[in-house]
Amino acid sequence: METGFIAETTAVLRRTPDVLRSLLIGLPEAWTDTPDTADGWRPRDVVGHLITGEQTDWIARTRRILEEGTSVPFDRFGREAMLSRDTGVPLDDLVERFAALRSENLAALGDLTTDADLDRRGLHPSLGEVTLRELLATWAVHDLDHLGQIYAGLAGSHDAAVGPWKVYLGILLRREAPPAVAG
Repeated sequence: METGFIAETTAVLRRTPDVLRSLLIGLPEAWTDTPDTADGWRPRDVVGHLITGEQTDWIARTRRILEEGTSVPFDRFGREAMLSRDTGVPLDDLVERFAALRSENLAALGDLTTDADLDRRGLHPSLGEVTLRELLATWAVHDLDHLGQIYAGLAGSHDAAVGPWKVYLGILLRREAPPAVAG
């Protein structure tokens, strides 16, 4: 198995489509139509957001770092583009669209970069200078963050159904008061 930061990060990124397929495809809407928090996103919104990242963020920013360095800032990310774009698109289709885009982007990442590029810098519009290493680490952790958000939405769909056991279910308690539950 190949080692190195890019290979290790890619190992995480490669798993996300399979996790989404296993978790969401064919699941009844009763489980998938609840946001993670009162003003949060439903699982379909999260998948749509991940699609936007695949279309306009991660590889575009990688290319910008490699081609322009810090001379041209990254384009701003349309973090809620999916809310209008994906209206009426079935969740199963969104998951498969994400999987196809992720496969293409991981192939592009492999063609574009090596571990020797990791310290190259780009310019984020609000964070300032960032490295390719930071961008790639963020890509993987971004996936994990949103997978957690999907799990919270799925759990939230049955918040009332668990009855008194809710007091033992941190995933439901965090939906109401995130700082109230350690870890």
